[in-house]
Amino acid sequence: MANKTHELSLQERRMRRFSENFKREKVKEIELGYSTATEISRQYQVTTTNVHRWISKFGTMKDKKIKLIIESESDTKQLLELKKRVADLERIIGQKQILIDFKDKMIELAEEEYGVDIKKKYSTQPLSGSGKIKDS
Repeated sequence: MANKTHELSLQERRMRRFSENFKREKVKEIELGYSTATEISRQYQVTTTNVHRWISKFGTMKDKKIKLIIESESDTKQLLELKKRVADLERIIGQKQILIDFKDKMIELAEEEYGVDIKKKYSTQPLSGSGKIKDS
């Protein structure tokens, strides 16, 4: 047998009041997943805005700043792979930076040892494959 509800007039809906216990009960149903705010709204002919007000006032999650994120398993897998890739790239960058620092230190030591400004002397010439080709 279908659960038919009597449609209330606008005036009837405005005159009725839901008890605090009733609101708490409906919020608990929503939080436990037995109903949704939309279902409660339709069943009791109350706006979803009001149902959400009940949730914010009486809900157990109202003070917790937690967001529920629902994602598919493939999204989770992809996210983990991307995080691993980022970690690998950061590790590689760190290793390259150590090599650059080592080479800079070697150049600095060579400049001190031989009294030649290597960085200045070689930084003005274009690297092979870069720069413009001069016509002779």
